[in-house]
Amino acid sequence: MSHHDESTAERGPQEIADLPKEKVARFDAALPEILKRYPTDHKEAAMLAALRRAQEIFDWLSPAAQKLVANRLGAAVTRAEEVATFYVMYHTRPVGRHVVEVCTNVSCSLAGGYDLFDHLRKSLDVDNGGTTKDGRITLRQVECLGSCGTAPAMLVDEEMHESLTPQSVERILGGLK
Repeated sequence: MSHHDESTAERGPQEIADLPKEKVARFDAALPEILKRYPTDHKEAAMLAALRRAQEIFDWLSPAAQKLVANRLGAAVTRAEEVATFYVMYHTRPVGRHVVEVCTNVSCSLAGGYDLFDHLRKSLDVDNGGTTKDGRITLRQVECLGSCGTAPAMLVDEEMHESLTPQSVERILGGLK
C-alpha cells in the first residue's frame, strides 16, 4: 500500500462522526473562503489556516478535529497532527475559556517573567498547561512573544499585555469572566 493509500484509509468519515454535526457544518462552510487563498491543486497548503479555523469552531484540536481538517484538505492525518503539535498556537488538549501565555524567554525572564509565571501558577493553583478547576483559565509558559523591549509580556486570548507586574496581571485576570 502506498503512503497515499494509507492516508486515505485513515481518513474515513467514521473517524469524525463523534464531532458535533453543526460544528462540522460550520467548518465546512468556512473552508471555501480559506481555500480561495491557495492553489486549487495544493489544498494541503491551507493546513495552518484550516487548523486555526477548526480550533476556533471546536475550541481545541482533538484527534477527530485534526482528522476532519486532513480529510477536507486531502492530506494525511499525520500531517495535520505534525502541524498541530509543532506550533504552540494550536491546542491539542482541551483549554479553559481563557488561555494565558506568559513569556519566560531571555528578555522576559530577566525582567521578571519567571516570577510572574510562578505568581500565576500559585494564584491559579495550576501547573504549566493546566486549567483552573472552574475551567476558566489555562496557563501556559511560552518561549517568546516578540515583546523584548516591553518585557515581561503575556498573551491573554491572543491579546498582548506588556510591562507587567504581579498587580497588573491580577487586574487583567480579574476582568476575565
